[in-house]
Amino acid sequence: MAGPTQSIPAPLYQKTDRWFQRASAALLGEVPCRLGCTSCCIGPFPITILDVQILQDGLTCLPADQRQRIEQRAIEQTAAMETAFPQLAKTELIDEWSDQEIDRLATEFHQHPCPALEANGGCGLYEHRPLVCRSMGIPTERDGLAQGACEVQTFIPIVRLPSSFREEEDRLIQEETAVLEALRLATGSPGEEVFLPYGFLHRETSETCEKRETGLEG
Repeated sequence: MAGPTQSIPAPLYQKTDRWFQRASAALLGEVPCRLGCTSCCIGPFPITILDVQILQDGLTCLPADQRQRIEQRAIEQTAAMETAFPQLAKTELIDEWSDQEIDRLATEFHQHPCPALEANGGCGLYEHRPLVCRSMGIPTERDGLAQGACEVQTFIPIVRLPSSFREEEDRLIQEETAVLEALRLATGSPGEEVFLPYGFLHRETSETCEKRETGLEG
């Protein structure tokens, strides 16, 4: 039997990758993201149930020992989070949390690395990482003012992104909203956001990889 094979991320994730690559090129090397820079990989943050699906699909395609290692880190982190914030034991969904509550948890667990972060600074699920991870690093703009995207990128970018990139970014956000709404309707989920470590917990997920290995996929 062949070993696990990587599945292909959903189109929205591929579009976001292409947008980041073109935006990064347009900024003429000002984006500091590269292998080993893990600033945005430390500390929990919200992801969507769509991201959870992508992460779970990626986990099923990993070698068993690597998958178990990532899942164990997630188990330990979520257990600690539920001890400090008991409401998470009732539901992992955080749509009803205030920004202050989210910030309080993020601050308390700010030293926890992403469960998929490997010792070499790489991502164990890079091809299946959440949308926010794919767009992080591009400077943000608000009311005509630009600022760095993370604590590493504290400078004010000299080169601004053309408006067409921001318009495309808005369209990607709208597409994400539509896909999330369809997913909620299909699954009956009462919410759409969870903290990052919950996306790695073992779940009944897509059998794409098993089908590929046994020749059942058409």
